[in-house]
Order: sequence, then structure tokens, then C-alpha cells
Amino acid sequence: MKKIATLAVLAGLACASAAFAEPKGTVMMYSSMQEKQLVAIREGFEKKYPGVKMEYYFAGTGKVMTKIATEVQAGHVDADVLWVGDPTNYVQFKEQGILEKYVSPETEFIDKAFVDPEGYYTGARMMNMGIAYNTANVKGDDIPKTWGDLLNKKWEGALVMTDPNTAGTTKYWRNAMMANEKYGLKFFEGLKANGCKMESGTTATHNQVAAGEYDVGVCLDYVTANIKEKGSPIEFVYPEDTVSIFSPIGIVKDAKNMENAKLLYDFILSQEGQEIIVAQNLLSVRKGVKQNADVAAIGAKAMASNMKDVVAKEDESKAAFDKLFR
Repeated sequence: MKKIATLAVLAGLACASAAFAEPKGTVMMYSSMQEKQLVAIREGFEKKYPGVKMEYYFAGTGKVMTKIATEVQAGHVDADVLWVGDPTNYVQFKEQGILEKYVSPETEFIDKAFVDPEGYYTGARMMNMGIAYNTANVKGDDIPKTWGDLLNKKWEGALVMTDPNTAGTTKYWRNAMMANEKYGLKFFEGLKANGCKMESGTTATHNQVAAGEYDVGVCLDYVTANIKEKGSPIEFVYPEDTVSIFSPIGIVKDAKNMENAKLLYDFILSQEGQEIIVAQNLLSVRKGVKQNADVAAIGAKAMASNMKDVVAKEDESKAAFDKLFR
């Protein structure tokens, strides 16, 4: 009996040891974030879990979505975690059955507005679409403070935006503006009449403003901040009706590395992960994280928009925009 009891204890210890074994293997994330940000996340994650290698595929949202669509047709998305800029994409992912239901324990510290009520995705960073300008070319009272200011003839031919077919954040901005009665199609007709140009990528748009190729642009706060840190003459304005965007993460249905996907998901939403995000000039969605910006002030300027309404009108918005700019 004593021998049997000893064996049982040893077996229990072995099971306990296995349960607390160091995570190993890989985890793959598809993302439209800037590579610098992905590298920062990877370094933090691999430091915490040295046995797990974080791999990633990064590109503009348009290319990431094309890759996902191609793999869906082939039978399964090869990523474990998805992180693109436009939250409306996750509504589509859910409808297509691409996402695994997972409620992270970290969501306890995140506002419910950023958490899918059914548990398929969680907002993991905040971004804002506003106006960037070249500080060498634009000064004083000329600095635009509202979206309507972009329609002033002094910006004719000196105004740029990113192609919403390639950038998810610009796509969301376009759809939110189109769905808003204050702006709608009339605003975009004004942009077109003012000679607004389109760049194919988000970074390219910001670099063109910083280089003085354009005086002003429809831009992202964090990309502007990153370029400004390098010494470029560029500044960002949070206009009235700033379009705030929460960028979610989601786990792929039947992910190959499911347990590691959950580890990465939790890490990104954790205090440590969100502090890494803030260090990259993004805004955290987590309560209690010290921000680099006045979130309350930005929130006071944010446009009120209904994501379901934005999604419902997306095809109509895209068709109207393409008719103007294509």
C-alpha cells in the first residue's frame, strides 16, 4: 500500500510539473501595425516567454486582408492571432467564422466598449485620425483645426490622404465620415475639388507631409509622433470630430498554436503589454496605464459614431468614394 501511495504522489508531482511547464514553440501574428511596434511587442513577449518564438507577417491592411481571404479559400487561416487597424473587419471575421471565442482574464481591466460582448475580439490599442501639417510650411493661423479647414482653397494641390483600399485606418475614417450627416459625400466632394491626392501606404503619406511634398494630410496621431521624434518638421492636430479607432486582436479559429496564441493575446492586453504600446506612441485601452497624451481631451473631441451603422453603410460609402477618386 505504501509503494502504491508513493507512486501516486510521484505521478501527481509529474502531472503538476507538466501543468506548470515552460511554454514552448511558436506563435504567428498577422498585423497591419508598423514593424517597429511589432518588434517591441515581440521583444517583450519573448522576454516573458523565452521558450516561445513570436513570428509575424506585416503589411498594409489591404494586403493582410487579401492574404486572409486567400487562406480562407484554401481552408484555414495560417495565423494564430490577427491584429489589423479597422475594427469593422472583425465584424466580418465573426460572420465568416474565422475567429475563436476567447475571453482573456485581462479584459477585467478594459472598458466594455472595447470588448466584443460575444468574446471573439478585444480592442488592444487606440489610434486617432486627424490632421498633420508640415511645420516649416504651415504656421500660426494657417494651421487647420477642423476637417472643414481642409476644404480651404489655400490647400489646393497641397493636401494628401492614404488610399483607404490599402489602409484600414483610413478606410474606417472614410466610412465614419461618410456615415456622418455633418460631413457625408459633400465633404469628400470638397476634398476632390481641392485636389486631394492619395498615397498607397500610411507611412508614405506621413513621410510626404514631413518632407514638404504636401503641406497638410489626413493622418494618424501615432505615426506622426513617430516621425516627429526623428526630427522631421511635422505636427498633429486633433480636430473637432477626431475619428478615434480601437484596433482589436482576435485568435484564429482552431489556431495551430492555440495555447501560445492565448498567451500572446493576454500579454498584449496586460499592463506590461500596454505599456509597450504606449512607449510606441499609441494609446492604451487598459485602465491604470499612464498615457503619453491627454486621453480625456482627445475623447472630448472624438466623433460620435455607431460601428454597426458604419458597417451597414460601408459598401455605399466605398462606391461613392471610388466614383470620386478612381
